[in-house]
Amino acid sequence: MTRIAITNVTLFDGSGADPYPGEVLVDANRIVSLARQGEYLDTGDARIIDGHGAFLMPGMTEAHTHFSWNDQPSLSAIQFMPPEEHILWCVRVAKRYLEMGWTSALGAATAKPRLDVVTRNVIEAGAFPGPRYLAGSQEITTAGGLGDNTLPHLPYEAMNFGAVCSGPEDMRRIVRMFVKYGVDHLKINLSGEYIAGIPAEANPFSQEEIAMLAAEAKLAGKRVAAHARSNESVKTCVQQGFELIFHASFADEEALDMLEANKEKHFVAPGIGWLVNTLYNASEYGITEAIATKMGYKRELEVAAENLSKMHKRGIRILPGGDYGFAWMPHGTNARDLEYFVKYIGMTPKEALLAATRLGGELMMRPDELGQLKEGFLADMILVDGDPLQNLAVLQDPTKILMVMKDGEIIKNARTLLPPRGVIRSIYGGNPMVEVGARRASSVDPMNSQQM
Repeated sequence: MTRIAITNVTLFDGSGADPYPGEVLVDANRIVSLARQGEYLDTGDARIIDGHGAFLMPGMTEAHTHFSWNDQPSLSAIQFMPPEEHILWCVRVAKRYLEMGWTSALGAATAKPRLDVVTRNVIEAGAFPGPRYLAGSQEITTAGGLGDNTLPHLPYEAMNFGAVCSGPEDMRRIVRMFVKYGVDHLKINLSGEYIAGIPAEANPFSQEEIAMLAAEAKLAGKRVAAHARSNESVKTCVQQGFELIFHASFADEEALDMLEANKEKHFVAPGIGWLVNTLYNASEYGITEAIATKMGYKRELEVAAENLSKMHKRGIRILPGGDYGFAWMPHGTNARDLEYFVKYIGMTPKEALLAATRLGGELMMRPDELGQLKEGFLADMILVDGDPLQNLAVLQDPTKILMVMKDGEIIKNARTLLPPRGVIRSIYGGNPMVEVGARRASSVDPMNSQQM
């Protein structure tokens, strides 16, 4: 089966336009045509999916993904999962993302050197279902920095959450090692993290080490992602050309000016869900609101909300995703970020959806074929029971994700495929024009495929 027509849907095409009644024709892995109500769509021998008015939108992109984080409450609990079980965890979680409508994802660091690369490779080979994936390195950190969880009596590199760098030449070695493994980008922890006992506004790396990373990444043709909560770390990202900025909570006006002047080069994935959930939803794991406030997360959420709102108004690209995979924010709940974008950053629901779709195509470096429902684009789309523009929470409910299509392949489907109708039809006024003996797809109950 190579041709599929999805009919009787409300189309949100990711272009910025308002939704409209229509239908889409997919041939192999591409969208070949779309029709608005009142237009004709030649479906020919295509199989039919009747959407019954459901909301059809582009697949979403998760911009700050940690497949290897195993829904545990600490970095050590994540890291100490044996590698055999760990890769199985990753491929299972990748399937969970895809079934929730995340058809693309960017790795924000992996807990062991090759987990991201192997996960990407098996997805691309078709061995396991998962989003289109860009694989990251481990977190590059300093001795005693975020991601260094070795102990004096356990000084084994393989037990470390991150790759510990000590000096520029060590940075060169680390970058070349990850390039050898086949990563799509490098990840560096330019600032601290309260939960690790390191102030978020700390800046542990020397300029020489950072410059080496920039030079080696450029030599290898790789992008760089940075854990950058502090003001100085955000400025460093712009100065060094690090394209992927995670968090950016404490960016001051100078940093905002720098980002705005270079907004075509950078993406910000703030991981605001981490701040909200660690502050308000981690009590069961010993982090009450009072403890999280004492750590600094309440202040950071307040500052981040203000600064991210400023970024949004300046046209800086902000995308959803970040740090899901902890016990109090498990994988699959990532769409919470869209509601947080509205509540804390001031986006409209449409802007939040565009951040997850059209901007996702840009993040994945495929803006001409991902992130929109458009002729010639790859057929990555999801069918939703409900209107996310009225209630973004529907994207958090797996029962509301009726269908997921990636690369023209139906991954999840609660709508029955009907036989080809072999007809050019009009959807004007909801009354199809049919040839004798052809199916009237918009009037067929997909649960009763014998109906004409």
